[in-house]
Amino acid sequence: MSETGSSTAAGKYSWYRDLNRYQWFVVAVASIGWMFDTMAQQLFNLARQPALRDLLGGRAPGVIAEQAGYSTMIFMIGWALGGVIFGVLGDRLGRAKTMILTILTYTIFTGLSLFSVTVWDFDAYRFLCGLGVGGQFAVGVALVAEVVPERARPYALGTLQALSAFGNMLAALTGILLGQIEQAGAIGHAWRWEFLAGALPAPLALVVFKKLKEPEQWVKASAEKKKLGSYSELFSDPRWRRNAIVGFLLAFAGVVGLWGIGFFSYDLFRPVLERTFRAQGLTGAALDGKTTLWIGWTSMFQNFGAFFGIYGFTYLTHYTGRKKAFAISFLAAMGMTAYTFWNLKQISDIFWMVPLMGFAQLALFGGYAIYLPELFPTRLRSTGTSFCYNVGRLVAAAGPLTLGTLTRRVYAGYTDPMRYAGVTMCLVFLVGLAALPFAPETKGKPLPE
Repeated sequence: MSETGSSTAAGKYSWYRDLNRYQWFVVAVASIGWMFDTMAQQLFNLARQPALRDLLGGRAPGVIAEQAGYSTMIFMIGWALGGVIFGVLGDRLGRAKTMILTILTYTIFTGLSLFSVTVWDFDAYRFLCGLGVGGQFAVGVALVAEVVPERARPYALGTLQALSAFGNMLAALTGILLGQIEQAGAIGHAWRWEFLAGALPAPLALVVFKKLKEPEQWVKASAEKKKLGSYSELFSDPRWRRNAIVGFLLAFAGVVGLWGIGFFSYDLFRPVLERTFRAQGLTGAALDGKTTLWIGWTSMFQNFGAFFGIYGFTYLTHYTGRKKAFAISFLAAMGMTAYTFWNLKQISDIFWMVPLMGFAQLALFGGYAIYLPELFPTRLRSTGTSFCYNVGRLVAAAGPLTLGTLTRRVYAGYTDPMRYAGVTMCLVFLVGLAALPFAPETKGKPLPE
């Protein structure tokens, strides 16, 4: 029965009952791999400002803000290139084998970031970590899409993406714990310890190596000697080319919105926190530790909202279809992000503004997990999904750079220049809306072959 069957109504259909033990194992492994991947991403967002402040020797805030844009851009370029490389390997070498390589890459280079002594080696580790980060998503969603039953597919993929919010929360909890320890004076430079925590999931690669099998669909496509993981085929066939371009534009808007704007909310809020705590008489390690603690809480609230936004998209798309769900989400993300950047001015605001922004922004990413694998055949699924989700970051990498540059340029004359830069950049969500009329509706349809 298709997803549109009467027994699959979201309120009645228990999708998880359709999965056998091995299918559950696949969903769990892919979800955990992606969860730790997002933990590595978020640790960078949380540690970025204090790391650069230390490595730049306490330079002016505008210089640090601009360098934060450069560092994030470099990370995203590595992410994009890793997506290209590992996306092709996912189709040619296999989903499971490629997943091992991506897990090892992002965990090892996250851990090595703690040894940074200059901005140059810090950015080099960020680039190399980005290579592994870029490969994980495409092979994970391709694996789950091909293993679980058709009816359960959107719910399993939505769950995979929703659990990524827990990876972000793990990073936030790490920041909160280390912030408390730093505030007590037990450690200094908590950002180095945050990166060390990102190396801990490396043993997950051993579990993948021992237990995970390649999907039957991929094994069959490989045995038929079909051309696997070919960008020339992806762009020579009109159907796959259109799907790739549309998927690219949809993902580009969400990626810039999140990485060029949303994840800089920590940097927006940091001066607010520092002014508040200085007024309370805090200085030095006590000030840094309490600020780190509250930045961690900000991340927790953002990702609490993100979990429900991603999972909410999973059920919204059941009723509306993929395209209408995307349209609603783009409008919500644009409105709530602009509202938060303009109005986030005191500590109490993080308890409601930040979760709502996380809900609206990350709902789009639930759509990417569900929709992108549905656009391509088995032989091109990892390559096409990775192209849409990751190659767009080569262009989207200009988002953090633009925000950082705008912030520095308007520092003179404004107390919080990032507000103006962030609100202006929210127009990027209109790119996703403009692409939707050209997008195919895939709700209730089998994966293409």
